[in-house]
Order: sequence, then C-alpha cells, then structure tokens
Amino acid sequence: MRFTTVFFDLDDTLYPPSTNLWLAIKQRMNDFMRERMNIPVDEIPALREKYYLQYGTTMRGLQANHEINSDEFLAYVHDLRLQDYLTPDLNQRSVIASLPTRNLIFTNADMPHAERVLTALNLRDLFPVIVDVSAVTPYCKPMPESFEIAMKLAGETDPSRCVMIDDLRRTTRAAREAGMFSILYGESANGDADAHFTDWNELPDILKSGS
Repeated sequence: MRFTTVFFDLDDTLYPPSTNLWLAIKQRMNDFMRERMNIPVDEIPALREKYYLQYGTTMRGLQANHEINSDEFLAYVHDLRLQDYLTPDLNQRSVIASLPTRNLIFTNADMPHAERVLTALNLRDLFPVIVDVSAVTPYCKPMPESFEIAMKLAGETDPSRCVMIDDLRRTTRAAREAGMFSILYGESANGDADAHFTDWNELPDILKSGS
C-alpha cells in the first residue's frame, strides 16, 4: 500500500449523521450568536451560511467580523452530553485498528471536543495525533493551507501518500486538489472524491485499490 497516513474527519464521519449530534452542535452555535452576541434570530441562518462558505466555518467568520473569544465559543457549542448521542461501534474500531497506516484526526472542531468524542466512541487510543482547528490557525478545512499544516504535523511531505476521509464534498474535493487520495463518507462521491463508503468494512479494500 502506497498510503502511509490517513486523516479522519471527526463529526458526522466517525459517527453517522443520524445521531443528530452535529445538528445539536449547530443549534448551540445559533444559541451562542443569539444569546452572547445579540444577533437577531432571523439573521442567524443566512449569516452562518455566508461565513461557512466564505471562511470555512462559522467560527472563522465570527472571528473575522466580530469580537469573540474562540475558546468560549467552542466550549459553549460543544457543551452537550455525548452519551445521549454516541455509542461505540465495535466493528468500526476493529477496522480502524487493522489499518497499517498512521491514523490522525483532522477536524475543524477543537481538541477538547475531539478528545471527548473519541472517548465516547472508544477510539481514543487509535488516534495518537489530533490536528484540530487551533493547530491550523488562521485556516481551516477546506483551505489548502490547512492541508499543508496537517501534513507537516503528520511528518508527511508527499500528499500522494496521504488519505483524507470526510463527510463533506468540499473537503474531499479540496483534499484531492491538494494531491491527497480523498474518500467521502456517506453518499456517492460524484467526482468530488476518489472513492466513497457507508460501511466501514469497505475501507480497507478502498485503501488497497487506491494504491
């Protein structure tokens, strides 16, 4: 296998969207903007969409256009009981543990949230390195610079030896443009990724065939 490093997205990738955890996090973002920033509730959806498209994440947009404490924002939006949403998947754990690659988390969330999610999923020991949003400041996925920083932190110099697994088409597309092999978790890739899967048992064969 030519791949040596696999970057895994966190939210809505290591657990399915059907858990509704990410939906709850997005609602917390809305609450923060309404309660802590006094932004009118009817303006929040359009503003979040604008920031998401222009800056990569709502937080990066808020940082660029408002005065916010990013640590306070991240702590607020992730303040949820993860056990109400997440359940360990023994099959998923077995598949990831079997991979001969160096496996890292690459997320637009922060370290504390990533640690809590991995612990709730019983996967923490399988990911020795977490590349969080703070590690790639002032960038974030899908910005090209974020992939360069993630590779550097992984000790990689050749993007063709790296894989990015994500649930968002724009991220898999950007990873592909950066020279990585990209895999979309969820629906069909339709040209936005080199492969896609919904069953974790498919991942080892995808990595082998991609090599």
